[in-house]
Amino acid sequence: MLRSETAQSPNRLAQALLGLRAYQEAPRATPLPPLPAIAEAHGAALRDYGGDGRPVVFVPSLINPPNILDLAAERSLLRWLVAAGHRPLLVDWGADVALRRDLSVTDHVEKILVPLVESIGEPAALVGYCLGGTMALAAASVAPVRSLATIAVPWRFSSYPEQARALLARLWEQGRPSADRLGLFPMELLQSAFWSLDPARTVAKFERFAGLEPDSDGARGFVLLEDWANDGPPLGGAAAREMFEDLFAADLPGRGAWKVGGRPVDPTNLSVPLLNIVSTIDRIVPAESAADAGQRLEIDKGHVGMVIGGGARERLWRPLSDWLFRV
Repeated sequence: MLRSETAQSPNRLAQALLGLRAYQEAPRATPLPPLPAIAEAHGAALRDYGGDGRPVVFVPSLINPPNILDLAAERSLLRWLVAAGHRPLLVDWGADVALRRDLSVTDHVEKILVPLVESIGEPAALVGYCLGGTMALAAASVAPVRSLATIAVPWRFSSYPEQARALLARLWEQGRPSADRLGLFPMELLQSAFWSLDPARTVAKFERFAGLEPDSDGARGFVLLEDWANDGPPLGGAAAREMFEDLFAADLPGRGAWKVGGRPVDPTNLSVPLLNIVSTIDRIVPAESAADAGQRLEIDKGHVGMVIGGGARERLWRPLSDWLFRV
């Protein structure tokens, strides 16, 4: 990718390599410790962040660790919501994927997410991010919940650009032997797909990083976010198969054919309030792929930036908090 993107500029290649080396050698802060688990299922845990408000369950994607919602003390949506008067709880899918390798995405909803939500003992609000939001939509159709908010959530998978869908099809072709043999789909293959969605940006961000002071806020934030993006356990084989074949290739959700709890999931027919938060510049989850349902809030920040970037507190955190109180 470096050779391709900097073929006409050896100076850019050298700068990007400097940035990559600086990232590799950068000091790391001690990560925040996980919060106590109040319920568990198939190796996944429901972690309680405390607070005096009514429960709000956050459902992260199966891809990458869940701590994007709690990345650092000053960059934590969940800890900010506690201070705002809510009681957030985080679904932590767990690092031991061997316990979930035979569970499809649908199984994750039916056998993990719904039981964890029901264990709280009262109807909770659900907030889903990325693929976790797709799953939260399904859970809200079968579990007793108070409301649902989705953040950068794909639903109409056929609305992805054809180039992206072809890339994902090739990726599944490469990774399927591993998924069949080991019951696991390597995280490295998924990360390569994210790089390929915007290779110019991938190279440019390391060029920029090379020019940052190592102890600056910008450098520390870059390392924190890149470590998250490159971390995470493999995806279970059954979940990978359903994600690539039934969601991206066949678009069962967008066609109204994805069944959870024995019946099709229809975002337009939920019995609870729905806030549909969409990024207008998202390269990972294009705005066109969002469900056409609920109250729509558009944010002109990227897939991750809308959650933890500059301006996230005013553009997403506060509107989400206000909406949760209203409903």
